[in-house]
Amino acid sequence: MLTSLEKRLAGLPVRVTVELPNGQHLGPEQGDVRLSLRSQAALLALSQGQIGTLASAVVEGWVDLQGSMRDIMAAASALLHSDPVGSTAPRWSTQLVERMRSMALHTLERDAMQVQYHYDLSDAFYALWLDPLRVYSCAYYREPDMTLAQAQEAKLDHICRKLRLQAGERLLDIGCGWGGLIVWAAKHYGVKAKGITLSRNQHQYVRELIAREGLQQQVEVALCDYRELKDAPFDKLVSVGMFEHVGRVNLPAYFEAVRRLLQPGGLALIHGITAGGTRNRQVGAGMGDFIGRYIFPGGELMHVSAVLNDMADAGLEMVDTENLRPHYARTLWAWSDALEAQLDTALQVLCETLHREQAERSLKAYRLYLAGCAMGFEHGWTALHQMLATHPDGIMSTGSLRGGTITVPIPPRLHVHQGITTMAYTFQSRATADLIMLAATGKYILELLGKTPGEPGIVTVEQIPEALRTLEQAVQEDDARRKQLQTMQQSEDSNDRAQAAAMSAQLGAISLRQRVAPLADMLRRSAAEGKDVTWSVAASR
Repeated sequence: MLTSLEKRLAGLPVRVTVELPNGQHLGPEQGDVRLSLRSQAALLALSQGQIGTLASAVVEGWVDLQGSMRDIMAAASALLHSDPVGSTAPRWSTQLVERMRSMALHTLERDAMQVQYHYDLSDAFYALWLDPLRVYSCAYYREPDMTLAQAQEAKLDHICRKLRLQAGERLLDIGCGWGGLIVWAAKHYGVKAKGITLSRNQHQYVRELIAREGLQQQVEVALCDYRELKDAPFDKLVSVGMFEHVGRVNLPAYFEAVRRLLQPGGLALIHGITAGGTRNRQVGAGMGDFIGRYIFPGGELMHVSAVLNDMADAGLEMVDTENLRPHYARTLWAWSDALEAQLDTALQVLCETLHREQAERSLKAYRLYLAGCAMGFEHGWTALHQMLATHPDGIMSTGSLRGGTITVPIPPRLHVHQGITTMAYTFQSRATADLIMLAATGKYILELLGKTPGEPGIVTVEQIPEALRTLEQAVQEDDARRKQLQTMQQSEDSNDRAQAAAMSAQLGAISLRQRVAPLADMLRRSAAEGKDVTWSVAASR
């Protein structure tokens, strides 16, 4: 065993030194990573490539681990003996046991306990390594040089744009976390948002956040299970990082609840971690067991195909699915790096709510969890999918025509009849895919830029910065008017309400920010790659 292990150590991408329980050393004397084993069981796990089991031994104090997390994970992935997602179908007896286990783990009481185990660990601890909005889910690095905070804001807006949020709509967030999304949607899109959570800490934090932001008339939060929610239907629904906690056996009921809570024609965005393989409920080599024991008790992963199958069986129509796996790998490394930079502070913070021994165990577990998950997403053992679905209502102006792949929303009363000619602008750049805008939107934006609508034109690379500044100024002015509109709509003065009605008709339901966003994104990407943006206008029947 030792000879075989020594050969594997020699082939690793980083230098690893192993100190055996008897004091013997394997590998170089001074490696990038150092493992000091204090039990034969730990040695066996290492030799068999059971890196999750080895991680558990680190947490329990049977292994002392030294080295950077990136070097440790590079070594860990190379030590595997087989694909951790596997391809062999489990035996029927195993499937039966897993089903019974899933049913036992996901009662109302158990789910509440399991969520609180993770999310109520310590708000201050999470605040050390999350972004200022405390968004505890995959960020969206729309631009390569974005910071974590910028990428999380981009993710929140990415979701809001996919949902086609409009002022006055009711939005439900199942598993709202620390409230980043519901507050963002209320402030930037004018919706009336409700978030629900099972975490007591998060519930209290969100209540205080709503008060600080002065959004008591727009946003509310409730401490309850989605299965207990009664105030349906909602215009739009979102659930981020939630269905991983539902359990495989309860997934059909979860989507049935989503359909019940969503009004016909409404959109739902389901965002969550999915399995890399079609047959595994968790990552192998002991890694899934590690997460279940120390981080997320009761968590179960499903392949995206299984999730979409249950979604369809519940009567929801999938209109867009996007895999953000690389984005989650980068997000997790950002969290890991932030935690590694302040380990002493993190331990002090955990000691405020836990006994020191428990605090040390928790810190070890989270260090391995964040870096290990980053490794898992890098290798495709897990993925992250955003699935946009609709509750079909048979009306062509809703449903799939308003899916996430449509850049510009189709007006609710747009009907195309034979013989009627419509106009559309097509914006092109070698840096991005083509962008098609309806005539009214394209004309308005071009006029803002001082361009002549109705004929082909160009925004050169040199002109792009000024164009972006012009659009941003116009967006800010529109945002200010919409904020003024909200104040007038809430006024008890009849004159204010009359003026609000006129202003609302003038502004329209879709904000300039929403209308400008696709072109602004194209302009930014084109500037980064040194490409011009051109447009043309064409008639179609």
